[in-house]
Amino acid sequence: MNPTDEQTAAADAFRAGDHLALQAGAGTGKTTTLTFLARTTDRRGCYIAYNRAIAQDARARFPSTIRCKTAHALAYAAVGHRYTRRLNAPRRPAWQTGQALGITKALRIGDREVTPKALSNATLRTVTHFCHTADEAITRHHVPRLRGLEDPDLHAQLAAHIVPFARKAWADLQHPDDGAVRFDHDHYLKIWALTQPRIDAGFLLLDEAQDTNPVVEQIFLNQREHAQLVMVGDSAQAIYHWRGAKDIMTSFDGTQLALSQSFRFGPDLAREANRWLRLADAPIRLTGTPAVPTELGPVTQPDAVLCRTNVGAMAQVMALMAAGCRVALAGGGDSLQTLALAARDLKEGRRTHHPELLLFPCWGDLQDYAAHDPAGRDLQPLVNLVDTHGTDAILSAVAQLAPEPRAQVTVSTAHKAKGREWPRVLIADDFARPTDDPTSDPTGTPVRPDPIDDDDARLAYVAVTRTRQRLDLGGLSWIHDHPDGYHDLSAAPAPHERTPAAHA
Repeated sequence: MNPTDEQTAAADAFRAGDHLALQAGAGTGKTTTLTFLARTTDRRGCYIAYNRAIAQDARARFPSTIRCKTAHALAYAAVGHRYTRRLNAPRRPAWQTGQALGITKALRIGDREVTPKALSNATLRTVTHFCHTADEAITRHHVPRLRGLEDPDLHAQLAAHIVPFARKAWADLQHPDDGAVRFDHDHYLKIWALTQPRIDAGFLLLDEAQDTNPVVEQIFLNQREHAQLVMVGDSAQAIYHWRGAKDIMTSFDGTQLALSQSFRFGPDLAREANRWLRLADAPIRLTGTPAVPTELGPVTQPDAVLCRTNVGAMAQVMALMAAGCRVALAGGGDSLQTLALAARDLKEGRRTHHPELLLFPCWGDLQDYAAHDPAGRDLQPLVNLVDTHGTDAILSAVAQLAPEPRAQVTVSTAHKAKGREWPRVLIADDFARPTDDPTSDPTGTPVRPDPIDDDDARLAYVAVTRTRQRLDLGGLSWIHDHPDGYHDLSAAPAPHERTPAAHA
């Protein structure tokens, strides 16, 4: 390869033995850079990939001196193989597991009755949350917050009831041969992490560091005394905080460098990306490649439509199918099918096991919650979709989804689009603008709209950087009318905009 100045600087820091955090913007060739670093040394290293597909691809690109594994693969080789019998056990409903743990009675909290099925589900989710943390024991803060029990006092009552059962479930999971709780891959990863493992390598390369679970962060950082640590990612693409992920890059104690030259798109799209990078208070700005003439403007036949939510994606699927298109849904339709089946249960007067909806006894109760409770406003699009089309129409649309290679257009959430790219992209209309009226108050005085949330800016940045040829801003075009949307879109971050570690 013919390295850029930024890639050369990264290689120099790597050869000097520095612990290194490399901020790699969208399309800047992070994997190419990591393989370049690996080929500058004869030392044996370990590349920790975000998922199995990335690890498999990396094995074909890295030299043979580099082990390319996911954190789960490392944990399986160390301890997970002992639990093979339990990993292959048949699936069983959460309520059956709960019965085996002793969850047999409903619990009344406030005006909600939490059924044994809901308690069982919450118990298993508590164990899952614990497995994603660096904590040594299950405590109340691992208990999930349930819809309808958001009040701190109500949640405390739920947590006091759940924690003893969750600890019993974790004890059950320590037995290699048999147990009541279905054993999965996060369980052996956590068991391995609690042994404070030592990874035998001269250096470690951690990919997608901005979305690292605390349990993987702990394992990685604990290698510092004997191995050189290199993490790569994009802090502006840290969009999985809601799932327990943590951006460990900007606070990392090491040399902070960046890759800012994007080879995916041209200067015009780089300027649009920089608009959102500034709003997200990101430590880098991008420059596009002039030879890649990416355009911004209307797209009538997109290769991909990117949505903010699963419900928004479902609405797009149905609209495109109604227009006669063959449609694929990134990641498949299982999650939407599950949500539609849960809605159908509620509409027919049955409780559902869906974790988002399990405390609602009927559809009317959910409609009231979505319409009148501030905590339920994000469910209103689901209610509108079901009330407009009905669950049968939604399930029928899911059944008609095409595989991506045979589809005319792929619909995806921005979360599932991360790491992917398409020639022509349309941003769907469910990307919300700040809610306050940006015009004037009753006296005629102009009112400034709400500031743009950092999380929303990061998700928008991911969405607008998925295209190679042409982007239709669509549901994000309101940014051109927002006072925070105007600034120098090519300038580097001002010192006051950077985190201290970004220029350490």
